[in-house]
Amino acid sequence: MGGVTDREADSAVPAADPVPFDLASMRKQYRAEGLSETELAATPVEQFARWFKQAATDGGLFEPNAMVVSTADAEGRPSSRTVLLKHFDEQGFVFYTNYDSRKARELEANPHVSLLFPWHPMARQVVVTGVARRTGRDETAAYFRTRPHGSQLGAWASAQSTVVAGRRALDAAYAELAARYPEGEQVPVPPHWGGFRVVPEAVEFWQGRENRLHDRLRYVAEGGGGWRVERLSP
Repeated sequence: MGGVTDREADSAVPAADPVPFDLASMRKQYRAEGLSETELAATPVEQFARWFKQAATDGGLFEPNAMVVSTADAEGRPSSRTVLLKHFDEQGFVFYTNYDSRKARELEANPHVSLLFPWHPMARQVVVTGVARRTGRDETAAYFRTRPHGSQLGAWASAQSTVVAGRRALDAAYAELAARYPEGEQVPVPPHWGGFRVVPEAVEFWQGRENRLHDRLRYVAEGGGGWRVERLSP
């Protein structure tokens, strides 16, 4: 009697679905309330302040100041990562990083940047596109002094974006710094660490709506410091 070969037996077993969910059917119906041109503030920073206050108070977000920073190198190859916004005003949106990190090196080669605030529980997004410039050392030092002692040491211990031998090496570097600068002793500001201010050229406010007919209102910078508002099709 003929038997089933191993190859035939293997082919008879259905392949495991690599995705244990039906992604095509995963969807949420967004809110009925929208965003109209008449509701907008005079400037995108004022509008951002309104939405940010709501996100920080009743939005149900873990870190409302978390944003996705997208950069591209000189050849146009993109990269993204989540960074915390630490200040914003009419001059721009500020975050801090190691100046030897990938993001910082890419910004030095290509200062054009995008910031995305993904406020999913509120069915909202804010997208800022603009140009990044380094903050001054006085501004950097003032912010550095507000960081917890451990975070100050971490800025020295981590050669951000470089390959490290292992967690043990990172912990050893931190322990050495902790011994050199114990709690209560001032930690100097690393010369390779500082801020970037993203000066906005356009800011889009995205509000999820029913039937995927979302509201997308975008401020675009004009000469003389003014802003033009345009509605984008969803």
